[in-house]
Amino acid sequence: MSNLRKPKLKTMESDQILSVSDFNARVKTILENEIPPCWVRGEVSNLRHQSSGHIYFSLKDANSQISAVLFKGYAAQISLQLAEGMQILVFGEINVYEPRGQYQLIARFILEDGQGQLQLEFNRLKEKLANEGLFDTDKKKSLPPIPRTIGFITSPTGAAIRDFISILKRRGWQGTVIIFPSNVQGTSAAAEMIEQLRIAQEFNKLDLLVIGRGGGSIEDLWAFNEEPLVRAVAACTLPIISAVGHEIDFVLTDFAADKRAETPSAAAELISSLYLDCVSRVNHIKKTLHPSRFSPILENYALKLDDKENRLYQSLTQRLRGAKDMLKSAENRLSAISPAHSLRAHNKHVEQLHKRLESCNPANILNRGYAWVQGKNKVFIENKASAQKEAVLTITFKDGQIEAERL
Repeated sequence: MSNLRKPKLKTMESDQILSVSDFNARVKTILENEIPPCWVRGEVSNLRHQSSGHIYFSLKDANSQISAVLFKGYAAQISLQLAEGMQILVFGEINVYEPRGQYQLIARFILEDGQGQLQLEFNRLKEKLANEGLFDTDKKKSLPPIPRTIGFITSPTGAAIRDFISILKRRGWQGTVIIFPSNVQGTSAAAEMIEQLRIAQEFNKLDLLVIGRGGGSIEDLWAFNEEPLVRAVAACTLPIISAVGHEIDFVLTDFAADKRAETPSAAAELISSLYLDCVSRVNHIKKTLHPSRFSPILENYALKLDDKENRLYQSLTQRLRGAKDMLKSAENRLSAISPAHSLRAHNKHVEQLHKRLESCNPANILNRGYAWVQGKNKVFIENKASAQKEAVLTITFKDGQIEAERL
């Protein structure tokens, strides 16, 4: 026997008794307010597509299940095709359908399980880098219209490079393609592509760079979503095209590059289209100029061009002459204050002083017929009285000396 005691009805007030509607309303309020939107993992079963566009299914695991609905507006935004037995991740919120007292999961977003975690990481990193401004359009570089040398970072043995080169040749593009080999899938792929990016930028001969590969699953393409590679692509100094996967595939290098091409083949078509457009315009100009090269209009322009050329030549000649005159004047002024000029003046003054000193040199008197008279100890004799005191006199002429003794 159960020990549960029956409630005494006589103690209950009428306003304490809930109607079914009130009870369901209270349950709805509690569930919807207490359980926030969240991710739920499970297997699809009881899948049903309504003509309204809504999709109903159950989400189950080994021990339990819950009803779920994906309304038409959200279903149109999801590329995943639901199927029975598919393992999925559902982001949604709880909802109580009061008329039946049933609760269900209102799906807002669905991912295939296994790819779900990668997709979540993709969305998280995309939002983070976008908020940093890494994908801003004003940072994008223009592609050169006629690139003569193109670098392609990809697997040298993949179909992507073969298709790329084949399309360029078929469309008549003329130039050089340089392959910078790298793994494009696996744990080392992102690091290898970053290194090839560095080498390509240091090569200094490239006009344009392409990075990419063919299609695959999100796991296959994940290297192009790794943050270091995405940042390296955004910082690339060369114009760069991201050409990864198929048309429906998006990777983060697509947003970081200057241009996204849906496939490597689409990148080749884009490049060759720019080239062919420039060639077409040049040919059109040639055809337009050829029949009218002797027209009066062109002749008139030719005369004006010659006149402007002559006037420009005269103007430049006058300016050059004036510049030469100014240079000569400046040269003269500099020469006047030049240390070399002062040195020459000083040397001239010294030379004049030297001549004056030479003219006063006693030795020069001998050249005019005079002689020196010296006594003992080579003392010069200046008068007769001094000469009479000396026993021997030394007389110096211009061509030699003699001695005289006093008698």
